[in-house]
Amino acid sequence: MNCMPSVAFLRGIYKYYPKTHYFSSWVLDKAYINGEWVKSKNGKTFNVTNPANGTLLGNVPDLEPSDAEYAIQCAHQAFYQWKKFTAKERSKILRKWADLIFKNSQALSQLLTAEMGKPLKDALGEVNYAAEFVDWFSGEARRVYGDVIQSADPKKRILTIKQPAGVAATITPWNFPFAMVTRKVAPALAAGCTVVLKPAEDTPLCALALCKLAEEAGIPPGVLNCVTTSHENVSSVGKVLCKSHLVRVLSFTGSSHTGKILLNQCSNSVKKVSMELGGNAPFIVFNSANLELAVNAAVACKFRSSGQTCVCANRFLVQDGIYDKFMDGFSSQVNQLKMGDGTEDDVKMGPLINARALKKISNMVEDAKGKGGHAITGGEKGQPEGWFYKPTIIGDATTEMICMNEESFGPVAPVIRFQTEEEALDISNNTNYGLAGYIFTENIQQAWRVSEQLEVGMVGINEGLITYQVSEAPLGGIKESGLGREGSKYGMDEYLEVKYMCMGNMS
Repeated sequence: MNCMPSVAFLRGIYKYYPKTHYFSSWVLDKAYINGEWVKSKNGKTFNVTNPANGTLLGNVPDLEPSDAEYAIQCAHQAFYQWKKFTAKERSKILRKWADLIFKNSQALSQLLTAEMGKPLKDALGEVNYAAEFVDWFSGEARRVYGDVIQSADPKKRILTIKQPAGVAATITPWNFPFAMVTRKVAPALAAGCTVVLKPAEDTPLCALALCKLAEEAGIPPGVLNCVTTSHENVSSVGKVLCKSHLVRVLSFTGSSHTGKILLNQCSNSVKKVSMELGGNAPFIVFNSANLELAVNAAVACKFRSSGQTCVCANRFLVQDGIYDKFMDGFSSQVNQLKMGDGTEDDVKMGPLINARALKKISNMVEDAKGKGGHAITGGEKGQPEGWFYKPTIIGDATTEMICMNEESFGPVAPVIRFQTEEEALDISNNTNYGLAGYIFTENIQQAWRVSEQLEVGMVGINEGLITYQVSEAPLGGIKESGLGREGSKYGMDEYLEVKYMCMGNMS
């Protein structure tokens, strides 16, 4: 079945995006199951819009639980053939997929900016990052090793092998709609698993574009399936993926609240679960810090992608001796950030993803103001059209404010003053979250000491972009920020099972 939209619709794309009509051929209007481009069984669709201006980009099938069950069945049947492919064969296919993503990066980045809103430069960086995950795991496919273990019994020989777990369900977020797909799908395919992908309802077009390239790369029918669904059906479709006994792995990136629901739903089938959940990252600036470095990193870490990244700094803790100078430099740079449609020149901040996100940020800022904080920059909606909120620094922040205790996922930077290292650690660790943390100090002993004591899965030491272009690093959190690791050599483990084999009567 043809997955391309109508000619009339493409003309509409050209009208609204004269500079970026380049991406229009990637606006696909069908889901991808068992190697076919399909509509939903009920024929329903839902709209995908540009968050910068509300323009309609396209519509995709609104699949229901029965469609998801069919996708699972197809993936289950395909698994028994895919796992027989040699590691070298899977590696070659994945490497071709990576090459195709790199080759089409310009058009894909334009699609990403239109669908999610981030500036074109950031979008291009993400597309290349997505390709790097596929490239990395194409190599890891050939590095799945077992062990020979010395036995205490002279008549026995002990060895282990690693085998693909089975069908993997991957539920991906909207904030990195290319990179989060490949970060999950590539290791699953490399391990020999098949995949049912459910992309975020705000950004399904990016996921479908990746499926189109995967098909071109030679990934067999049923090995990769993409189930698109609206906000109204997302819970029921997610429940099918969690409860199915044919699905042996669930990988999810999203909020801790949703992650807990999915964990509970997975319990009945006792499947492997990998999750990267919400964070409340502290960004600690000590008196010994390089001020210019800390300020530059703070801007990049907080306001990249309009604050809509899982590892964004959520709370800024600045030591008393450097506080005033830091605030002067921080506010000066933030005031210079250009906000607007990501296709415009020199834009550094795009819109928030939707109206719900805008309302959440507005409420957080009003709560902070009501509790004694004041907006040094921003503090209000950005412009009449689209879901924009001005980059905001909250001075005189306190630990009672919502923005200090909950993940903002937006352009709000509360800054609190501290006196001692112990105080900074107490504030930083007083949370149920533990995804990322940041330290700025020129004291190497302090850097090592504080890194060990921060209760997080990832630490940036004099660095604000710890996940950017690093497919080789293990990414993940502790406490209520997740389970397992993605990327790196450890990313394969989520999709593999260790089998112990005992050979007896060997002497």
